[in-house]
Amino acid sequence: MKAIHVVALSTLLSVAAVGCSKPAPAPEATPAPAATEATPPAGAAVLEVSKSISIDAPIDAVWAKTKDFNALNAWHPAVAKTELVEGNNNEVGAVRLLTLADGGTIKEKLLAFDEATHSYQYTIVEGVLPVSDYVSTFTLTADGEAKTTATWSGSFKRKDVSDQPAADGTDQVATDAVTGVYTSGLDNLKKVLETK
Repeated sequence: MKAIHVVALSTLLSVAAVGCSKPAPAPEATPAPAATEATPPAGAAVLEVSKSISIDAPIDAVWAKTKDFNALNAWHPAVAKTELVEGNNNEVGAVRLLTLADGGTIKEKLLAFDEATHSYQYTIVEGVLPVSDYVSTFTLTADGEAKTTATWSGSFKRKDVSDQPAADGTDQVATDAVTGVYTSGLDNLKKVLETK
């Protein structure tokens, strides 16, 4: 048995000596995995909704009703109260807290505000809507002197971006929720401005 250990030790020393006397060959380069674009999982697709409505009122009248970031409750029927919790109204960085008629809340941050183009953009910071990465733009366009087109559009992902969302957290649920917000808001805005 001692002879086996001596032979094994002798072999090990020979291999070590060979390794020390000449440089080891460079390891073969393993090709890097092919670069892939950041593709979200199928369940985390970016979704988009855009709704427009024609209002029989001049753009200045529609803008006066809609431009106040701290007064969405003045024309959206689902919003019971709007409260400015950070920053100054209609200035980038302002944060509003919406209290919905059912008691839920949504906190939104103003990203852009442009008086000249009658538009503003905001994001949802947190809230009850089943969405994430939500950015929305509200814009008015004059259609002659007495008509205005209001367009409300947004891009977002569903709140649960996992590959297997619950039945109440699918892309369709998120899209339906945002569509409902935009449609009910624009329909009521038209009603408020066209009622004599």
